[in-house]
Amino acid sequence: MNEKSLKTLEYEKVKNLLEEEAVSEVGKDMIRDLKPSSNPSEVKSWVEDTDEGFRLIITKGNPPLYSIKTIKRELKRASLGGSLSPEGILKVATVLRGTKAMKKYAAETKDEEADLDFQGIEEKIMILTAFDNILRDIEIAIVSEDEISDDASPTLKRIRREIRKNSENIKVKLNSIITSEDNKKYLQDAIFTMREGRYVVPVKSANKGDMPGLVHDMSGSGQTLFIEPMAVVELNNKIRELELDERREIERILAVLSAKVGDNADAISLNEDILTNLDFIFAKAKLAIKLNATKPVLNNRGIVNLSKARHPLLESKKVVPIDVRLGDGFDTLVITGPNTGGKTVSLKTMGLLHAMAQSGLFIPAAENSEVAIFNNIYADIGDEQSIEQSLSTFSSHMVNIVSIIENAVDGDLVLFDELGAGTDPTEGAVLAISILEKLREKDVRIMATTHYNQLKVYAMTTENVENASMEFNIETLSPTYRLLIGIPGKSNAFEISRRLGLSGEIIDNAKNLVEVENIKFEDMLSEIEKNNQIIERERREAEKAREEVRLLEDEARRYREKTEQMREKILNESREEARDIIRNAREESRLIIDEIREISKNIGSDADRRITEAQDILRSSEKRLDNELQEELLDIRSNKNLNELKKGDSVKIPSLNQEGTIVSDPDPKGNTLVQVGIMKMNIPTDTLVPIVGNLEKTSRERSKVISTNKAKYIKREIDIRGKNVDEAIMILDKYLDDAYIAGLEEVYVIHGKGTGALKEGLKPYFKKHKLIKSFKDGEYNEGGAGVSVLKLK
Repeated sequence: MNEKSLKTLEYEKVKNLLEEEAVSEVGKDMIRDLKPSSNPSEVKSWVEDTDEGFRLIITKGNPPLYSIKTIKRELKRASLGGSLSPEGILKVATVLRGTKAMKKYAAETKDEEADLDFQGIEEKIMILTAFDNILRDIEIAIVSEDEISDDASPTLKRIRREIRKNSENIKVKLNSIITSEDNKKYLQDAIFTMREGRYVVPVKSANKGDMPGLVHDMSGSGQTLFIEPMAVVELNNKIRELELDERREIERILAVLSAKVGDNADAISLNEDILTNLDFIFAKAKLAIKLNATKPVLNNRGIVNLSKARHPLLESKKVVPIDVRLGDGFDTLVITGPNTGGKTVSLKTMGLLHAMAQSGLFIPAAENSEVAIFNNIYADIGDEQSIEQSLSTFSSHMVNIVSIIENAVDGDLVLFDELGAGTDPTEGAVLAISILEKLREKDVRIMATTHYNQLKVYAMTTENVENASMEFNIETLSPTYRLLIGIPGKSNAFEISRRLGLSGEIIDNAKNLVEVENIKFEDMLSEIEKNNQIIERERREAEKAREEVRLLEDEARRYREKTEQMREKILNESREEARDIIRNAREESRLIIDEIREISKNIGSDADRRITEAQDILRSSEKRLDNELQEELLDIRSNKNLNELKKGDSVKIPSLNQEGTIVSDPDPKGNTLVQVGIMKMNIPTDTLVPIVGNLEKTSRERSKVISTNKAKYIKREIDIRGKNVDEAIMILDKYLDDAYIAGLEEVYVIHGKGTGALKEGLKPYFKKHKLIKSFKDGEYNEGGAGVSVLKLK
């Protein structure tokens, strides 16, 4: 990527934001070296990594990454057999600790988020090698950069114990020396201290011969000598020997740990690289969350479609999002509009978002915003005046433009701010057009801002070149910062000047000096802009109307689904009711047979033959009743002439057990549209039954006969003593149905007194049952509290 253009687009500032999100120094180093890529597969891989990191943080929280530092030098030294310092070994331990934590994080994520796909990051973590034994040895042996633990080895612990013991012995001896009355007159102070690692006492210079020992130091004034008494020389020598042993043991411990690191240097180095990469990935994910950014849709066809794009360095609550399209229908976009209207910000947003995407970052734009993977991004933006090189603004811009024209190729993005400005307007305009034409021959994507009317006309009259403008509110005379594609803008210099306080006389005089053609063109642009605002308002209203229509369609669809469900429910209920009638009829038959058998116990052998005949007759009756019920309830045909049924007639639909009204005359196929409640259904005409008294009377008479027969065999009481609540309810369900069909108004449920559990368990059942009107305890002569009297509806 062109370094100068990236600097112009403030790419480094985005990297600074990204660097703040990294945890480790090596991760920050990786970010500092980051550059946009033009390799589609590489960019796609980077973006997918960011997406996985983003989803992982959202679902699992931040990963346990440690502030690791590079250990390449330490690993190389250890691999060559060198010994590492405690500081170097602790740096290695940080990498090992980070490895262990990340592998645990991955295992927990896999268990908790098994349905989510984090394959890329998971594969990286799988490559990590955990060295728990080495990490444990380091943590036991080294406390800090300056301290080795006593537990590093048994030998080190023994040596330090002996050093402490000898030190205590010396202190006891010295205390006896400095507290002796004979020695006090020779001492400068009654204390002991250390010089060159050996214990000494401060002796007056005049009395050095009175204190036998070795002189190790002298005070600055020469009045005091620091003498090691001969009584502790041997003990001091012993401590020195032990300290040398301690140093040698520490060196041995560090050498052993360094050897373990060196034996696994390659694997640990790979761990460092992977942890660095993971820190980089999660830094990108955290920045995406911070910027409220989204995953870009990538393409290598040069097509850009950014929706609600925001500049990442501007405050998100204040910046106005823009919509930008390029490459689909036009390859060049010419933006016009007032100063301070947002043209330059739009250019930088376009370039910077592509640099971010091509670096694997999410972009601050709406979901599914599409970006192209460009080979290079060139930007000529801002004041390029150079005093050192004696270049004017125009000249410095032209130097940059010449370089862009020479280097730009197919697949590049070129951004121009105020193309052709800084010189004579006429020459600048035609020069700008010529520059655009030259670059368009190379099939690059171009986005340029201008104030020149000639460029507006050029965009309006040239194929694959499109106008755009920064919207300007004519009523408030202030920019809205919204980018409108397809509409050329006007500079609004006169209006802005007036708003800033320039006198009307000067502005009117300026208008008189403008060519008539320019005035007409500006007036035309004003009218276009005004019409565009009207169109935009109507578009929003149309969008609102479309949304309302969509909601109504959804409501209608739900209504149809509900209607279908109700229809199916009615059909099922009707079928079930028909089956209940048939089942009751069969039950009637069984009751009669049971009754006959009971009677036959006292009848002679001749009764067997007569019972068999009765059973045959009942079976025949049952079959006939079954057929009649099915014909009458499930497939009733009307004897009424089809032509006699007409719109408005009330009919019964036996198959649904519903009544309805005919809303249309029968069609040629023999179907009639009937409205039943809120539903309209096509029903075969010959299954409809006109609502007349005779048919209903017949049905009522049949029901009355069934009820009368049922009543003969249904007792007014039922005994459920000894049953639990569930068993009792199953028995009562059938009994109450039979009692209701039989027309009984009051029945007795004998449940007994006992513990009262059965009675209490049935009370909620009695309260909710659809056939029970009320219930109470029986009277004294009816069984009292051991009987419940039920009144049926």
